[in-house]
Amino acid sequence: MTETMLKLVKDGDVPEYAEAVEVPRPVDLPETAAEPGSWIAERRAYLKDAPPVLPSWLRVPTEFVTATKYTAGYVAHVSAFHTVRVPVYLVRLIGRSPVGAWRLAVRWFRWVVDAEARPVEAKAATTADIEAWLALSKERSRRIRPRRILSLCIASATTIATTVSAFIVPGYTAMAGVTALAALGLAGRSTDRPLITRYVSVRHMRPLDSTEVFEALAAIGIEGKKGRRGVEFAAEVMRDGPGWRAEVDLPAGVEATAVLEKRAALAAAMRRPISTVWPEGDRSAHPGRLVLWVAQQDPAKAGRKLWPLMKDGQADVYQPLPYGFDPRGNLIDITLMYSNLLVGGIPGSGKTSCALAIVLGVALDPTAELWIYELKGSGDLDAVKPICHRYVSGDDDEDLEAALAGMRSGIAEYQRRAKFIKALPAAEVPDGRRVTRQLQERYPDQHLGPRVIVIDEVQELFTHPEYKDEAAALATRLIKKGRAYGIILILLTQNPDAPSLPTSVSSSVGTRLCLAVMDWRANNNVLGTSAYERGLRATDISIDEQGTGILARGRDGITVRAAFIKQTEAEDIAKRALALRTAAGTLSGQSVGAQVEEQDVETVVDHVRAVWPDGIEAVHSHRLVEALAAYRADLYRPWTELPVGEASTALSVALKPFKVSTRQLTIRECCGGAKGLRYADLPAAEDGE
Repeated sequence: MTETMLKLVKDGDVPEYAEAVEVPRPVDLPETAAEPGSWIAERRAYLKDAPPVLPSWLRVPTEFVTATKYTAGYVAHVSAFHTVRVPVYLVRLIGRSPVGAWRLAVRWFRWVVDAEARPVEAKAATTADIEAWLALSKERSRRIRPRRILSLCIASATTIATTVSAFIVPGYTAMAGVTALAALGLAGRSTDRPLITRYVSVRHMRPLDSTEVFEALAAIGIEGKKGRRGVEFAAEVMRDGPGWRAEVDLPAGVEATAVLEKRAALAAAMRRPISTVWPEGDRSAHPGRLVLWVAQQDPAKAGRKLWPLMKDGQADVYQPLPYGFDPRGNLIDITLMYSNLLVGGIPGSGKTSCALAIVLGVALDPTAELWIYELKGSGDLDAVKPICHRYVSGDDDEDLEAALAGMRSGIAEYQRRAKFIKALPAAEVPDGRRVTRQLQERYPDQHLGPRVIVIDEVQELFTHPEYKDEAAALATRLIKKGRAYGIILILLTQNPDAPSLPTSVSSSVGTRLCLAVMDWRANNNVLGTSAYERGLRATDISIDEQGTGILARGRDGITVRAAFIKQTEAEDIAKRALALRTAAGTLSGQSVGAQVEEQDVETVVDHVRAVWPDGIEAVHSHRLVEALAAYRADLYRPWTELPVGEASTALSVALKPFKVSTRQLTIRECCGGAKGLRYADLPAAEDGE
């Protein structure tokens, strides 16, 4: 109600139209007195988000050791830096000694003649104040007489001492002379020409402050509208590792992804290299919370950090493996177990560095079985060849066929494991029917250790005219069904476009790593649909930042740089891995000189199911033969050389052992009546499929 209406109501003079006006219902909770215990509740809420009493480097032993090590290293470096340059500093002092000698001589002369009193005497003389002048002159004479005597004594003593010592102890006299010259050089130093050599770091950035954050966000259009709350700081700007961290709440209705999409513009507004500006959202607070981290030094130009397992240590594939470092310098792990990995980036983006960090981590787990197919033929992964169960390097057709056979063997292995695990009682698989470290150790005769299949340059398979369909089907099947049974597929490609990376494969992978790419299409092919729109943009990564990419699992991703491992270092790590496996007795396959038999338990029924067109109930036999020949040319190409009727008969004979019969079918959309097969006649897929 308006004030006029309220006044009329109070006076009892209510107009007729006022009866039709409804009093607005309050929607806010009424203000009530604080309930007992609310003070404690507020204190609890404070303590929940209260900052720690001591910084983490004082509470965490590893951080304390690291901080102490770096502090000691800094002091030692600075001390050594200046100690080595002491002769240079001495020469500089001697060079400036004449200027210092002149300055000291002028000061001594002015003190001896009492130059400070002369302006007062001159003023008394100009005013013809004789008494004052006589008093000042007498006082001046009284003061300068002892100064002249003192100066004469010092000069005489110094001359005699220097002359005598030059004959008696010339060495000490020379040292004293140099020291005196150095002292004179200190008096002759210049403010614009510092004596001490200074290290000026052009790579270190200015400290981050709130004004810069406000202005940068406003420059990219992130600011509050008139009459509404704008950007607010959720916490003070603070140091966070080798940089600064700012947490801000964006204006109402603005999500943090709006800033992620404009990262390049934000860096331009801040006048900083894009590789030093890292905005990210904090969904644990709310979608509008932005965490802005700014590096003090360009991470792309920072020194190399060693891989944690470089010198010693052992890995466990069932646990996250050390992989690389984020822009803050924090160690980033990568999880392979119960997942698969897709790595994509343009040539020269550092794919080999990523592959080495991952493969060497697997190699240091003596229970993991490595199957590597390096389809470039460059030998980038030759360091781990001595410990691989299967290792192939080359880009010929036989190498591609070997990679296909490796995936078929992976499918056969997960089917075997699935049957075994299905037969176990529920008490032995409390976390679900999947391979675990406990099951592996309990049933060593079943060989349930992780099998990691790595295919580098996988685009060679997916673009091959004969192998592409089967390769896509095998990879998709292995990705979807093998992970629960410890079969891990790692695919690497330097051409992440649509033809080179089938949708069925890219959409099924759980863990993705996208290195530098040229456009948003390649970005989304690796990281998933709409990744570019969510701010996961590998297009912002420079080709010079080799090994740097966006690691994503699900919708969220982080920027990480693979730990750089030289080939010589990789060979040393592989020797340690070989020693671990030799001691554990887990070497197998090619590593012990055995011929690897790549199993293939797929049947013609599996192949028919793989090539069956989606949404079609019935297909003629001769059409299926054509599809099978394209899918598995090594098995079914001879059928295409037969007449149509004989080819259909060959398919019928092959299906008969599986109790699948062809029949006369009329399909108007195809070619009328002919022998064919209904999808409903195919047997259901076995458990584990």
